[in-house]
Amino acid sequence: MSILAIDAGTTGVTAVVVTPDGRIQAKGYQEFPQHFPQPGWVEHSAEEIWQATLEATREVLTKVDQSALTAVGITNQRETVVLWDRETLGSPRRAIVWQDRRTADICDRMRADGDEDRVAELTGLRLDPYFSGTKLTWLAENEPHTWALVESGRYAVGTVDSYLIARMTRGTWHVTDVSNACRTLLLDLESGEWSDELCELFGVPRDALPDLVPNWGEIAPTDPTVFLGLSLPIAGVAGDQQSALFGQTCFEEGESKCTYGTGSFILTNTGSRVVRSDAGLLSTAAWRSPDGQLTYALEGAIFVTGAAVQWLRDGLQIVGNAAETAAIAATVDDTDGVVFVPALTGLGAPHWDPHARGTILGITRGTTRAHLVRATLEGIAFEVRDVLETLPELTTLRVDGGAAENDFLCQLQADQVGRAVERPEIVETTALGAAFLAGLGTGVWGSTDDLRDTWALDRRFEPGGDRAALDASYARWTDAVERSKGWAG
Repeated sequence: MSILAIDAGTTGVTAVVVTPDGRIQAKGYQEFPQHFPQPGWVEHSAEEIWQATLEATREVLTKVDQSALTAVGITNQRETVVLWDRETLGSPRRAIVWQDRRTADICDRMRADGDEDRVAELTGLRLDPYFSGTKLTWLAENEPHTWALVESGRYAVGTVDSYLIARMTRGTWHVTDVSNACRTLLLDLESGEWSDELCELFGVPRDALPDLVPNWGEIAPTDPTVFLGLSLPIAGVAGDQQSALFGQTCFEEGESKCTYGTGSFILTNTGSRVVRSDAGLLSTAAWRSPDGQLTYALEGAIFVTGAAVQWLRDGLQIVGNAAETAAIAATVDDTDGVVFVPALTGLGAPHWDPHARGTILGITRGTTRAHLVRATLEGIAFEVRDVLETLPELTTLRVDGGAAENDFLCQLQADQVGRAVERPEIVETTALGAAFLAGLGTGVWGSTDDLRDTWALDRRFEPGGDRAALDASYARWTDAVERSKGWAG
């Protein structure tokens, strides 16, 4: 009675097996390459994502009894656009990743045409390169031969979940859920259905899009001839941030979480209501039950947090791995005036400036790598505070994701926001949420109350520090944010 959960993230694929008591029994992981064809462009090979999925799954299967598996849950990086041939399942071009900024001019053009208010009304989103719709518009305008095959019905369009389900079912199923669909700029948020008006606005043929299915329930069967001999129902699917909200058991209105991954994402459950924000937050679908009931959330999307640490490792090569950043940062009492705004792919909530770029200020002859590492971790905490400042009062913040294992960062976060930070025993709540959805869909768990009983606290970080000094450091950082804006415009 265990669940196989696949978390197809931005830099790699994690496969886990979750037991009925909510414990991760085994894990496999496979990183895949990032492609940067031009400044501001980010692409992934769909085939490399699929091969990483197979490798991560193959690894986890060696550690468990396969006969005990009852279902598959899938969660994924959102907004990334994948095209594939419906017959061969090959992809004619690399996927355009959510971090990609190439459509900034299209967004500016549509904004100048007066489209943004209507788009925001229908979708709960804004015109930003982050979302899928303008990526598809760009493809139509810049790769007409490829797009002609989308319009003829030969090529399917989807997000990463749709692509993986197509691969796992040998092309039989082309489906997605509302948590992914609502990030495309093509879904009517109130109705939870594809919008003909939006498809026309962005120039996307409705027939190329996947069918919409509930977030849990038996969605599609895997084909053992292509998926490692496994014949299991795919019974849960959700975009990564909504999956983490589910994995953190934030089932009640007002419950919130922050996931520290490639970016950081703060979601607050708003129940059955679409809540609109005047402060740069997104209104989004959280999940839809098999009976059709929609649950919504408010989201603060921060594009680069963990990716900034990855940049320290791979770009600057001043750290060997992410885990050592806490120890390095702790060797200095402060950043000695260094401030880092990690706008490496523009700024998300609450600023929304695709033309912003990463900015490091305050460097002197005395600046060391420890100052820069500490400034990076502080920058992450500042970005999250930026979003939380716009939300209703919270008593605690539940955190998850890889960087949540960093005690130094969690304490920084608690100090900056002045609220307790709670870290669960399982920080891989994105994968856990996919397992919870699939288990709920196949009867492993009977209700969300059963799921809530599996949540366990690892550590609670209480806020401390000198409030005036903390606020002053945050104010200096917000000044640096203003200086980062519009750089690539």
